Amino acid sequence: MNYKLPEDIPLTFAEAQARVDRWIAQFEEGYFPSFVQLARLSEELGELARAVSYAEGAKKLKASDKFEEVANVEEELGDLLLVLICFANGHHIALDQLMHKTLQKIDARDKTRWTPVKTEGGRDAHSETT
Repeated sequence: MNYKLPEDIPLTFAEAQARVDRWIAQFEEGYFPSFVQLARLSEELGELARAVSYAEGAKKLKASDKFEEVANVEEELGDLLLVLICFANGHHIALDQLMHKTLQKIDARDKTRWTPVKTEGGRDAHSETT
């Protein structure tokens, strides 16, 4: 492979998307079709759910299972994120801009939906951040 992903460098969504795009560009197949990517998202979400189930103790290990192989929540979340980035790239969606819009939406929609955490001065934490 010609392109090696740098390690241990903090990434923005835009940087992660660009790095994944450069990595995918090395292969003739390119991005999978949308339905294949959607199936992969579902598969990775299932693997994350399984890892959480084992890690939280809701599901007992089978005799043949090794805890570190089935309960690695971080690894499964990373796999899910990679597939999500591929899906976004395949649809030309900028995740950083999307996340900004989504945060604005939930802040406007949900700011009075939940009980605010009180700060030391008695004010709620949400009013201090907006």
